[in-house]
Amino acid sequence: MKKVLFIDRDKTIIAEPPDEQVDSFDKLEFLPGAITNLAKIARETDFELVMVTNQDGMGTEAFPAEHFWPVHNLMLKILKNEGVEFKEVFIDCHRPEDNAPTRKPGTAMLVQYLAHGVDLESSYVIGDRLTDIELAKNLGCKAIYINSVPSPEAALSTTDWNEIYSFLRFTPRTAKITRKTSETQIELYINLDGTGKSSISTGIGFFNHMLEQIPKHANIDLEIKATGDLEVDEHHTIEDIGIALGEATLKALGGKKGIARYGFTLPMDDSLATVALDFGGRSWLVWNADFKAEKIGEISSEMFFHFFKSFADNAKCNLNISVTGVNEHHKIEAVFKAFAKSLGMAVKQSDNYKVPSTKGVL
Repeated sequence: MKKVLFIDRDKTIIAEPPDEQVDSFDKLEFLPGAITNLAKIARETDFELVMVTNQDGMGTEAFPAEHFWPVHNLMLKILKNEGVEFKEVFIDCHRPEDNAPTRKPGTAMLVQYLAHGVDLESSYVIGDRLTDIELAKNLGCKAIYINSVPSPEAALSTTDWNEIYSFLRFTPRTAKITRKTSETQIELYINLDGTGKSSISTGIGFFNHMLEQIPKHANIDLEIKATGDLEVDEHHTIEDIGIALGEATLKALGGKKGIARYGFTLPMDDSLATVALDFGGRSWLVWNADFKAEKIGEISSEMFFHFFKSFADNAKCNLNISVTGVNEHHKIEAVFKAFAKSLGMAVKQSDNYKVPSTKGVL
């Protein structure tokens, strides 16, 4: 689902005059840094931009609509010329005393837009009033408060658009997945911009050891807490962790702007593992790994194929894995390490902020 910035207009993007009505061209004044940093946010992040503004009494004799629209449209044109386009613009014209559900902090005018799917947990409301913080609460997202008096309820309080850009641009790419079935319960957290920290608990010792290779060698953070029907066998637990890891990786990648996208060959004593990975948006697994032992550790050898297949299906990636060697432990550990290195390479971001595809989308 898409991440969204719900952005206020007056005193957020443009200055608000004493009469609180931007109804003539001489009143149109952009806040310092607003255009430049909105353009960088639009170019370098995955956020969709939506404007949400209250215009008290617009359309009445005291605030004629024909005075409002020419200035508003010029503002939008200036922003568009700099690469800042709003997917939607929502304007409520009620006065506070009307108690209209469409007026911020009410969410009624956003209902249809939200119905198309929004990752609210990863989205923000940006505005200068406490009603913008209230709107964020009502939506279930976070707030960026443009005010000289900080709010403890905001993720960021500032009057500087440069700080807003830095905050949004360099927020780590993270995801949380909770997966509950009649057979397993899994809580998984991933940070693609982490430092290699991990906390892995699956109830399967050897699998813990293999999974710990991923954050260590991909230089990401990974937390997995899983319980499952191990009294039956390890199948459901391993499969569902693969599903959850794939889902979390895909979610954390967002729109995939600037990722390297693509494999890695890694030796481990007698073994040589090659893992090529492509987050191209299509699922595929090629598995050239023959294990002679029925079990490695306490895990059936066939389950490793199943784990990587579950990951590839849910991360929507191509995964090509091959390994040769004599020692079965070395072979599968080499696979996990090579997978980790390949994953770390593929998710790493460059500074070109473009989706690495001639199609323009992955």
